[in-house]
Amino acid sequence: MLQRIQEAAGYISSRIPARPIVGVIAGTGLGELTTAVTVDLRLPYDEIPHFPRSTTKSHRGTLAFGTIGRAKVLAMEGRFHLYEGYEAAEVAFPVRVMSQLGVELLIICSAAGGLNPLFQPGDLMMATDHLNLTGRNPLIGANIDKFGPRFPDMSRVYDRELMALAREKAMDLRIPLKEGVYAGILGPSLETPAETRLLRTLGADAVGMSTVLEVIAGAHCGMKILLIAAISNVNLPDCMPKTTIEEVIACAEKAGKKLVPLLKEVISAIR
Repeated sequence: MLQRIQEAAGYISSRIPARPIVGVIAGTGLGELTTAVTVDLRLPYDEIPHFPRSTTKSHRGTLAFGTIGRAKVLAMEGRFHLYEGYEAAEVAFPVRVMSQLGVELLIICSAAGGLNPLFQPGDLMMATDHLNLTGRNPLIGANIDKFGPRFPDMSRVYDRELMALAREKAMDLRIPLKEGVYAGILGPSLETPAETRLLRTLGADAVGMSTVLEVIAGAHCGMKILLIAAISNVNLPDCMPKTTIEEVIACAEKAGKKLVPLLKEVISAIR
């Protein structure tokens, strides 16, 4: 695994002109996020050694390098999921490659179903914590000591300074920013009313089929992490309407229009 990570990082390093400090992952319906980046070049995933291939609708499948403010940024335009058939370590592979390249701050943006009845479609939710309900973990197997310890602490996964900065910038931009717990599940089927009740009982405010494995890998690598979810729909178990992926993408794109300026302001303010 370490050799594959190094080979992928070596190829990317040979193509980009500078070391990236910030890594960004854009999920379903959030491809517009990279409009915040002054892009110098894009690398298709299929050109990068050992990189998985994105098969999900609305995922561009490219790695964009550029700048936001004074920060050098490496942005994933599309991610990988367990439901595509990938293993947990494959889903987290790009995060470890980012760490090998020198990325210190990881900002993850994903679409999620709302569980909190106070949420509305199109809201933004900053994660204060998460539940890994996938039954998988990217750290299973031999530990790569280069990145982190065998048993990494997960008591403060989401960086307090980045969260405070996001709150400040959201207030400056007059963008409502909700906060809550993100639950990561396996997918690809959407939640039943009973599952929605269970997730809410467990303390989750939003649910999605990605993110938690990348966060675990980032925490293992010692990255500072910020997660903002675009609420694509709200699951009310007693009156749940049918939901389609097209509706999820449309709502995520709507939320993304608020997320772009927020992302730009947060990264521009990072020292």
